[in-house]
Amino acid sequence: MTAQSLIAESADLIPFADLYLSHLNPRRIVSEPGLETLAQNIRELGLIQNLAGLRDETGRVGIVAGGRRLRAFALLQDDPRFQVIPVRLAPDEATAVVWASTENHHREQPHPADEIREYGALAARGIAVPAIALAFGVTDKHVQRRLALAHLPEPVIQGVRDDQISLGQAAAFTISTDERVSLEVLARVRGTAVSDWQIKRWLKPDSVRGSDRRAIYVGRDAYLAAGGRLGGDLFTDEDLFDTPDALDRAFEAEARRAAQGWAWAEISLADYLTPNEIERWQGGRLYPVPGELTDEQVARYDKLAELANGDVLDEEGQAELDALTEVAEGAYTPEQKAHAGIVLRVDHRGEVRVHDGIVRPEDYEVAVAAGVLAPSCHGSASSPPPKPAVSAALAEDLQRVARGARQTAILAHPDLLLDLLAFQLSGRLGYRHAFGLRTTEVRTQPLSETGYHLDERLIVAPETPKGPWASDFAKAFRAYRKQGVEGVRADLVRGLAALLDVEDDGLGRLIDKEAKADLRQVWTPTAENFFARVGGPTLDALWCELLDLAPEHPTATSFAKLKKREKAERLEQLFADPRTVRGVTEAQAVRIAKWRPDGMA
Repeated sequence: MTAQSLIAESADLIPFADLYLSHLNPRRIVSEPGLETLAQNIRELGLIQNLAGLRDETGRVGIVAGGRRLRAFALLQDDPRFQVIPVRLAPDEATAVVWASTENHHREQPHPADEIREYGALAARGIAVPAIALAFGVTDKHVQRRLALAHLPEPVIQGVRDDQISLGQAAAFTISTDERVSLEVLARVRGTAVSDWQIKRWLKPDSVRGSDRRAIYVGRDAYLAAGGRLGGDLFTDEDLFDTPDALDRAFEAEARRAAQGWAWAEISLADYLTPNEIERWQGGRLYPVPGELTDEQVARYDKLAELANGDVLDEEGQAELDALTEVAEGAYTPEQKAHAGIVLRVDHRGEVRVHDGIVRPEDYEVAVAAGVLAPSCHGSASSPPPKPAVSAALAEDLQRVARGARQTAILAHPDLLLDLLAFQLSGRLGYRHAFGLRTTEVRTQPLSETGYHLDERLIVAPETPKGPWASDFAKAFRAYRKQGVEGVRADLVRGLAALLDVEDDGLGRLIDKEAKADLRQVWTPTAENFFARVGGPTLDALWCELLDLAPEHPTATSFAKLKKREKAERLEQLFADPRTVRGVTEAQAVRIAKWRPDGMA
């Protein structure tokens, strides 16, 4: 074979019906959506790069390079233009082998930075996103994400090109409107693994995240109405509230609105207020004045409540029932509100909890004199309850100091610290906590659980206390520690394993290597959980891959003629027990046992 023989002088026009995927073609599994995009690209723009093939002894042509294009042409057979395909024919099999390997090995994906610049230049010339996506064979969303980065300062894009910052880090720069600040931050992060969020903090140090409880409570509309500006990058759904003063004004305005005629309102950002903490605001407590329903209203209430219990009450009826319930439960009078106030507690979800009817110590005598508050049974109107010795702010500071002292002391007792962590992770603290850790649910249950078997330790229900609010947790912890190191360590390992959710790919690969993680230890592909959820051509290619079959092999062609459901069932049977399929070799059985979907470890 000479170098000259590798070059085909011209392309032959071959009927599509005479083409098939050669066993020399290295590309076996392809993306179905990707094929549809490629087919649309060819339909609109025509074939830019010809297929290459080898004519067999029957006169048909096996495609050795251009397998994706061949599959895309199958989707275009309704168009007469594509029923005859230009194919460069190899003079012999040796040349075809070289062609088959070289096309894939020399195909180089464009660098993301080059894509950003190229898409940006096209957009600047007025070319629409769908047209750019079609020309490059990518999705509209892919183009939009690249265009979002095209407006970044050139040094940031060059940082991506030089592999000094990642795409994720570059995306964080889209929140900035100050190029000087952007370049200062770029100088700090080049060649580092600084998180996206830290970059955003440096770019806009005063901004408040949209997940902040104040921001959730106030909401976008009220914040904007107070003169606030919204920021945020174009790659996440979370807003940045760029004007903290406006957020504070809106927050206070919303609190005043919620006060609804009360004499005063205090705001707390604590997740929970104990009775002792409420007591610091309180010199006395008022309660709603009970309302009285007429006989007719009582009868109507009973009828509506019966309908509600039977789940047959419409919206109008529910509104009427709610109004009658409010009358029955009573309400605060204007005179009560004039002498009392409320504490609004905004939790981490931005939801408001109201502690109302609170008379401050300094307002106690006036409230008693006005007749809205009964004198204390422990004294007279001239002897109000004693004022707290310390202010609420000082009490909070003292609590923090005590917390710091406890943390300092426990540093010398790591075993006690780990035992306490295991105690919390085991569920024995119920709704309480011993550490400032929020354990979010890490989902590991797929939609289809067939063929999926987790370690029992990861699915066992935690041991919650029988009385979550009244339990003696000190006693429970002492008893817990008596089980010994092995029991505590087992709870610690089980609890931490159930929370494992590594976001960084490199770190994840390291942990998988160290722990010898194996997808197939817990998951076996079945018709329900995998095969019925991918396309028929993918199943055909997988069948050939696992059993070393050329596409034209009788076993492969017979499989290809099956309905998709039947293909899925055959593959499920093959994975359940390869020996049930006639002719499966030991090497193929090992391949089946080791097979994983693309990109899965």
